[in-house]
Parts: sequence; structure tokens; C-alpha cells
Amino acid sequence: MCFDISVSRRLGDRTVGVAFTAGDGLTALFGPSGAGKTSVLNMVAGLLRPDAGHVRVGGVTMFDAANRITVPPHRRRAGYVFQDARLFPHLTVRANLLYGHRLAEPADRWMAPDEAIAFLDLGLLLDRRPDTLSGGEARRVAIGRALLSGPRFLLMDEPLSSLDEARREEILRVIERIRDELALPILYVTHESAEVRRLANHIVSIGSAAA
Repeated sequence: MCFDISVSRRLGDRTVGVAFTAGDGLTALFGPSGAGKTSVLNMVAGLLRPDAGHVRVGGVTMFDAANRITVPPHRRRAGYVFQDARLFPHLTVRANLLYGHRLAEPADRWMAPDEAIAFLDLGLLLDRRPDTLSGGEARRVAIGRALLSGPRFLLMDEPLSSLDEARREEILRVIERIRDELALPILYVTHESAEVRRLANHIVSIGSAAA
């Protein structure tokens, strides 16, 4: 199994948690807004420490509460695409991409900057800054930065949010190519059933009762 996740954490007056295994491809964490999907993603990334459980990806243990194993976020090789892109505003597109490349250990790099630029059609954007990009362009740059960090898997938190229909279709096609051509495992957060039907190989439902 690619993803073997069992995590829970108390947040305020509720417990956020999920337990599932899933094979290769895209695994969708599906449920309503506020159900705890992003918190689960952050526990997998190492940005939020679970109170209990384990996180294993591709047979590699990244967190195990019982055995006191906690791999720090920068060593998990998770490429994280945030909902709001989170590009560095003072850097050009080229510099944002190269930042991701520099994050990776040389032995972990499996995509060169020129390959990412071609794959995501970013050639005409390289000298622009994030505040001049459309929402779809910014998402493509964020995905490129994540791919260049040498990830073993991708975490995507509602990457289509706030995009118009044309830009949504653009990013959907990018995600499909990552899933099918790069064969990179993806853990994908969404509350949109249409995205799940189109993209997901595996579905994990997270309802408000389970938080």
C-alpha cells in the first residue's frame, strides 16, 4: 500500500482523525468544509503532530506514536501544494521554482528545472512575479516548485479553490498528468464530488462527526 495512515489529534473540543490504507494513484480525502481534512494532511506532512497513530507512505514510517518515531517535515519528501499557492512574492517565477529545487538533496532530485518548466508550460512566466499571475498560473508554479523538491508523494489541499472554470480545467489536466505520466502518489483534499469522480483512484470520506 502506498498510504497507510492512522492518526488522531484533539483540537479544541473535538478530535480530528482518520484511518485508511490506499494503493498508488490519487487518494481523495473527501468531506465537507471544516471536517478536518486539512488537519489530516498536515499530520501526514509533519506540520501537525498526531496524539496517536502512525503515518507510513510507500512502506516508510514517518510517524509512529507507539514507537516514538517522528520524522521531521523536511525529511518526509512530501511535496505540499497549498490552497493559496504560497509563492514567495518578492521572487520571480524562476526563483520560486529554483527554491524548490534547492530544497531537495541532490540524490533525491528526479526532475530538472527545465523538465518542470516544460511539463507545466511555464516558459513564458519565468521572469514574472506572483502578483502578476492569474490563479491558474500561480497554481502551476506552486505545483512546479513542489515537483522540483524531489518528493516521493504530493499533498494537495483544495488546489482548485477560487479558480474560474477555465483555470480549474487547466489544473485538473495538470493533476491528471502527474497521476498518470509521473505516477506520483497524491493525497488530495476536496469537498467537491465532481473532482473526486474525475481524479480519485481511492476515496476516504471524512464527515463532520468524525471531524
